[in-house]
Amino acid sequence: MELLLIRHALPVTVDNRDSGVEADPVLSTLGERQAGALADWLVDEHIDAVYTSPKARARLTVTPLAARLGLEIEIEPLVNEYDEGEVEYIPIEHLKATGDPRWGAMIAGDDLPDPEGFRAQVVEGVERIIAANPGRTVVVGCHGGVVSAYLSHVLGIDRVLFYEASYTSVARVAASSSGHRSVRSMNELGHLRVAGVPLSDL
Repeated sequence: MELLLIRHALPVTVDNRDSGVEADPVLSTLGERQAGALADWLVDEHIDAVYTSPKARARLTVTPLAARLGLEIEIEPLVNEYDEGEVEYIPIEHLKATGDPRWGAMIAGDDLPDPEGFRAQVVEGVERIIAANPGRTVVVGCHGGVVSAYLSHVLGIDRVLFYEASYTSVARVAASSSGHRSVRSMNELGHLRVAGVPLSDL
């Protein structure tokens, strides 16, 4: 089977520090354009199922594609991002552009209290999707950390957050019934280039 791991589109900033409610941002206006370009790009591929993490930004990224394909979206809770429970969300690119120290901590992996635990959670979730879809092509709307964690597992890379997936980028993984996994592509962005949609609003 073939797995398409898709990082969510650009979300809005959310600051719930006053209320203490978990931040669950929706897509920004640019993020909605990115999700539309993704749907235009993939709609002619033979896709059998669409999964997503529980987060709004992941679900809304694959919603246009699922609607065009006439598929119901299935939730896989284990492909959730490592920031689960955080009350503030700032897009990574904004942290980087402003020199926020959280950017350096993120790149170094210092903000991951249990990197191996996170990777194990992601692997379990992705493998659950693979097991449920033998011989099929499946889209999974998820997060940069999730994509990096699973690919690091497949590629045998120690560092969990070893690279930064771009917004709505596609990473393809081939998964055989014998258990072999291989990475076919990483960070595909042709849909944004063809549509003339930028990666960020900065």
